[in-house]
Amino acid sequence: MIELPEAYVLAQQINDTLVGKTIAEAAANQSPHGFAFYAGDPAAYGGMLNGKTIVSSNPGTGYTCGGNVEIIADDMLLVLSTPIRYHAPGAKLPAKHQLRLSFTDGSALTCTVQMWGAMLCYPKDGGKAPDAYIIRSCPSPLEDAFDEAYFQTLMDDHTEKLSTKAFLATEQRIPGLGNGVLQDILWNARLHPKRKMHTVDKGQRRRLYQSVKQTLADMANNGGRDTERDLFGQNGGYQTILSKNNVGLACPACGGIIKREAYMGGNIYVCEHCQPLSL
Repeated sequence: MIELPEAYVLAQQINDTLVGKTIAEAAANQSPHGFAFYAGDPAAYGGMLNGKTIVSSNPGTGYTCGGNVEIIADDMLLVLSTPIRYHAPGAKLPAKHQLRLSFTDGSALTCTVQMWGAMLCYPKDGGKAPDAYIIRSCPSPLEDAFDEAYFQTLMDDHTEKLSTKAFLATEQRIPGLGNGVLQDILWNARLHPKRKMHTVDKGQRRRLYQSVKQTLADMANNGGRDTERDLFGQNGGYQTILSKNNVGLACPACGGIIKREAYMGGNIYVCEHCQPLSL
């Protein structure tokens, strides 16, 4: 999955770099991967994309619901939720990839699945995204429509039983907000990832909403996180506070030690002083 800040960065870089380029050859599934997902038969991608020209890109805000990058190539739509790389003319391409677009000027774009990833291709008008990519099911946190009133609608009797991590990062409540970005969101809100939502008071919920908006904006505006790579393989400029890069280091707010532990099928990073689990 591409998380929200990186989706915005990648979409802008694609607009700056690829718009106007014509696809000479598209190839999908040349290196089969058990968790690479396509729309229909990947062998048909060449027939759908060869000869098409890149028109625009957006961070999953045109036809789907975020957490991916959309590329419009004439009358076709590519929806990508896996790492994307640009290769200048003459550059060596990765030995294994799950999608390749070779352009007439000799440059190329590749997608290489790490854990899992979708590379969907279908007509932009009349095509249908899978249910997990329901069209515009919610606004992006980086849009004005994602206001505090909308944020409150995400909470109900069911979510009161969830942890803050589960509330933010499961069931696609906020597409593109995953386990990576939520670490700094919760640190900025001073909430522990295991803290149950029913213990989070009104003031803390407002702080959580503000942290979602501001933290994601900071990540996107700084070129993505330093734990992720952009279209050109460069790490983002946003310096994560809680991530794999900071385990065992001092918390910048209180000087406590940043710890890592397993939770809900992944790792969480916490400062137990700034983010107390017990009230």
